[in-house]
Amino acid sequence: MATTTGAFIAGGIAACGAVTATHPFETVKIRLQLQGELQAKEVAVKNYKGVFHGVGVILRNEGLKGIYRGIGSAYIYQILLNGCRLGFYEPLRAACSNLVFKDPNVQALSVNIFSGATSGILGAMAGSPFFLAKTRLQSYSPFFPVGTQHKYRNALDGLTQIYKAEGVKGLYRGMGASMVRTGAGSSVQLPTYFFAKRRLIRHAGMEDGLALHLLSSTASGFVVCCVMHPPDTVMARLYNQHGNLYSGIFDCLWKTISTEGVLSVYKGFTAHLARILPHTILTLTLAEQTNKLVRGIETRILPKSLEEKL
Repeated sequence: MATTTGAFIAGGIAACGAVTATHPFETVKIRLQLQGELQAKEVAVKNYKGVFHGVGVILRNEGLKGIYRGIGSAYIYQILLNGCRLGFYEPLRAACSNLVFKDPNVQALSVNIFSGATSGILGAMAGSPFFLAKTRLQSYSPFFPVGTQHKYRNALDGLTQIYKAEGVKGLYRGMGASMVRTGAGSSVQLPTYFFAKRRLIRHAGMEDGLALHLLSSTASGFVVCCVMHPPDTVMARLYNQHGNLYSGIFDCLWKTISTEGVLSVYKGFTAHLARILPHTILTLTLAEQTNKLVRGIETRILPKSLEEKL
């Protein structure tokens, strides 16, 4: 394991590689989540009829620029989110295990879930303004608009406009939902990954390597998607709203369910799964490799006494 700083860097690099491949599915997911917002199913217009149909519609009408809207903001968000999530998880877990069990090497499910949720919440807080800009950029379409439309040239322009109109408070609009969403996903992501990894080694006789990392991260990605999608839908709507359409998390949840039905919180689930599975697989698999690379660099350039303190 690299130092905390090294793990933060490794996690950020891995996440950027993953988001490059999965960003188009994220764009479709957000548009599916906003499509038919606060409209009864009978009257809602469906311009995007599913994940692959949505990708096709956007590519035909907006090209690669459309499907990759907000990618710059996504990179910054992923560096902050996964840098925190992957960089702080192990130090938090070891510290909590040492505090509770007097042994930092003890693997306890409750401690693992707490450490995963805490590291994810820290990342969500740090990256919230960039996720806000990303969501608004991705929802914008000059051809088939969904939800409130925000015409920003790029992430910097978006953040500048938001700050001028709403101040610092506006930049952190919806952060509570982001913390719930990311905390829920992070509470199961790494614990599920390491749980699957240990079980595959113990019961399937697998050795540490690419195949083990792929299978473990696949299991982790599916569980993450099931747990985090409802708060993800709420978060997308809170981030994209203009004015005070929703007063908060529970108001958004209630209005969405009462108007569109209980299953409306799972709008875009298939697109989310199409994004989160390869994203989790790539992030965790790449993180294993980048962590080893960073660890090797640290070993060569850092004095042992300084390395142990970081």
